[in-house]
Amino acid sequence: MASVKVFGSPASTEVQRVLACLFEKQVEFQLVKMDSFKGPKRLPDWLKMQPGGEALTYQDEKVTLVESRAVCRHVVENFKEKGETELMGKGAMERALVEQWLEAEARKFDPPSSELVFYLAIAPKLPEAEQPEPLLVEKSTKKLEKVLGMYEKRLADKEFLAGNKFTLADLSHLPNTELLMRTELRNLFERHGNVKRWWAEISKRNSWQKVLELASQAPPLA
Repeated sequence: MASVKVFGSPASTEVQRVLACLFEKQVEFQLVKMDSFKGPKRLPDWLKMQPGGEALTYQDEKVTLVESRAVCRHVVENFKEKGETELMGKGAMERALVEQWLEAEARKFDPPSSELVFYLAIAPKLPEAEQPEPLLVEKSTKKLEKVLGMYEKRLADKEFLAGNKFTLADLSHLPNTELLMRTELRNLFERHGNVKRWWAEISKRNSWQKVLELASQAPPLA
């Protein structure tokens, strides 16, 4: 049995980020499906593992982690010689660039994109659907557009965010962008030609297609 276990729903963006990393690294793992959308209301056994109602828990022989980006860094470090060996770059300079763009994703891209994912992709599917708040959607859209403008300039002479090879910096954008590309905000991404090209390249990776296949096997909000 695999020593690596991932607890959560493959429909969760946090879980998807980790699964994509594990597939890139060709690490065998066991996925234990849980209802990520129940948060603190989930069963007592799950609350022991995720006391704060986190969407994700990762376990291996060394650690237990609940934050997806930390998990990805750990997987890359712990399984250095497996699969894609340069997801954090090669050498100190490349690693610094990857970290820089991972920080951009976490601090600048994730906040507005996560808000938009909730209101435009998740809330309409909930039993008691929450209507998007127009002002909040508009505000988050403007923030996201500003970030995409920054990415557009970066990608003008680089194939990927941290340089000319796929890294965790790109991978970390996959879950939220996938969901937003299924909404009216698709046009926002496609208006930026370099971003559109970048998304087409990273979203076709075999690792991400495997994640989407797992997600499609789960109930929509499992």
